[in-house]
Amino acid sequence: MEKLFENMLWNSRFVVLLAVIASLLTAFAMFYMASVDAYYLISHLGEYLSPDLIGEARKAFRAETVTHVVEVIDGYLLATVLLIFALGLYELFISKIEQAESSEAQSVLAIHSLDDLKTRLGRVVLMILIVTFFEHAISMDFNGPIDLLALAGGIALIGLTLYLSHAEEH
Repeated sequence: MEKLFENMLWNSRFVVLLAVIASLLTAFAMFYMASVDAYYLISHLGEYLSPDLIGEARKAFRAETVTHVVEVIDGYLLATVLLIFALGLYELFISKIEQAESSEAQSVLAIHSLDDLKTRLGRVVLMILIVTFFEHAISMDFNGPIDLLALAGGIALIGLTLYLSHAEEH
């Protein structure tokens, strides 16, 4: 009876395959959406040459285009988080991925522990937050010195966060 229960308990780890498959499908959906956004972004860049865009109109179009670029980057980063999450869960609960282990290049996708998965996901999530901060900073209206001070403080905090996240490597 104990052997049967332990066997069932051990095999229950395969329920993680649902999360792996769902994460992979969601990652593919995000890659698709970001790629479609990138396509439409690039296809509309010809409008930047338009002589009708002068002064504020050109500035607004440029700001909107940069915001869309940041959104595309954000989409790809989110897709990457989902991909790393899916591969990490698979490696931790189901089986090692032989190709990731035998790859000549240091693989960012080879996950050896739950802490390793958390570290890799944390770094990509940090990048998403930085990109989102950048997106909001672009569209921010600066009405006074306090706004500029808040922006500078945010940039300083991002720099400190990046420094601290890389300090643990050394």
